[in-house]
Amino acid sequence: MNKRGTLKQILLITDGCSNEGEDPQEIALLAREHGVTVNVIGILDDYARSDDGLEEVEGIAEAGGGVSQIVQSEQLSQTVQMVTRQAMTQTLQGVINKELTSILGKEHALEELPPAQRGEIVEVVEELGETSELQIVVLVDVSASMKSKLQMVKEALLDLSVSLSARSGNNSFCLKVFPGKKQAADELMPWTPDLTSVANVFPKLTSGGITPTGPALKLALNAFPVTQKRKRRREEVADDYDYREKAE
Repeated sequence: MNKRGTLKQILLITDGCSNEGEDPQEIALLAREHGVTVNVIGILDDYARSDDGLEEVEGIAEAGGGVSQIVQSEQLSQTVQMVTRQAMTQTLQGVINKELTSILGKEHALEELPPAQRGEIVEVVEELGETSELQIVVLVDVSASMKSKLQMVKEALLDLSVSLSARSGNNSFCLKVFPGKKQAADELMPWTPDLTSVANVFPKLTSGGITPTGPALKLALNAFPVTQKRKRRREEVADDYDYREKAE
């Protein structure tokens, strides 16, 4: 969370393993370094729960400091809301715990406080979760295997918009899909305070092609509004990442 109290999330919705471009876990780690939480919802069939897809979903979220969840298509709507809220709380608790540790000079400061004080902090976290500005880049896998699941994704995003509209803090969403037609991901909707227009754009989607999850995550990270100073720093970190990739 930055100094202005903005919570930034990437919400990745996918059903399979990446097979093109950079390692998505490395990009998720890069996002985390820039204060962006990466959450991943894997829409996987039962038989796929132990395969590489499950491992990748969990690995990306862990690297991005976020939440991961494996669901069936029909459970997607409720899960999208739950993961978003859980990630908000997790981020805020981390920020507050870090502040307490710096003040009290202890590790796990929050857990060591008396119950009454812990309760007060929980109330602060809940209040911040309702009042902080929230920016979410929704990144949807539209590779061939997702074709039958896109209707569920559309409904889940509509429900997410309705769910978050009750917050007093500002919400803004950007919707990207991958693979894109000429690049790793295409922007389907620019930044908007609600997702209701997703009903108009989703029928236009075509599914197919490779799954460039890493490059798509990089484009999602670059979608967040940044100051010139932060932009230069982001470019420096990205250049360093590219240099290390080439060296390896």
